[in-house]
Amino acid sequence: MLRAGLTGGLGSGKSTVAAILREHGLHVLEADAIARAMMQPGQDVFRRIVEWFGPSVVLPDGSLDRGRLASLAFDHSRLAELNRIVHPPVIEEQERRMSEIFAGDPHAIVVIESALVFEADAWGTVPNWHRRFDRIILVTAPEELRIQRFLARILPPGATPDERAAAERDVRSRIAAQLPDSAKIPRSDFVIDNSGSLESTRLQTERVVADLRTTPGA
Repeated sequence: MLRAGLTGGLGSGKSTVAAILREHGLHVLEADAIARAMMQPGQDVFRRIVEWFGPSVVLPDGSLDRGRLASLAFDHSRLAELNRIVHPPVIEEQERRMSEIFAGDPHAIVVIESALVFEADAWGTVPNWHRRFDRIILVTAPEELRIQRFLARILPPGATPDERAAAERDVRSRIAAQLPDSAKIPRSDFVIDNSGSLESTRLQTERVVADLRTTPGA
């Protein structure tokens, strides 16, 4: 039984590393996917968000206006408020799913993919969360490369210069809200440099897998 945290800043390539870990038989739980499910209409997290932030964050179809919510969080300094609502139940659900996996396979390696392993500690939303992991894997890449990757992922073909500028401002504000890699590297057990080729990232990740499998408890 081994718990690993997979983290890294926006656009660092956590999903790429997570896919490779899955290929090698590790169980990967995505914090973002769990959070999205909890933020759907009818869920308690959805209800609490609307109660706290008001009806302006609800679209006509009854779903969350994620763009409006992100604007309130990042542009109006209300990110801590949102995290206090979302983080605890998401982590509780992660713990529940990990317990189910370990019950079926005591030697399983479960990886929690989350951008905010260290931030949850620093912001006080889930104190000492990173200490719940046996190992922490950090994915890094230069900030400008991360920004360009993220923009390539979210911008539609033919985006106007104004749309690109607005998206870039948004991603820079999100990155600014996260801890820098320099603060995370000393606290991580493994650092995967994802600034090069996919093959380089794959080789680094496979070395991490080999090390995890020889870790006591795995």
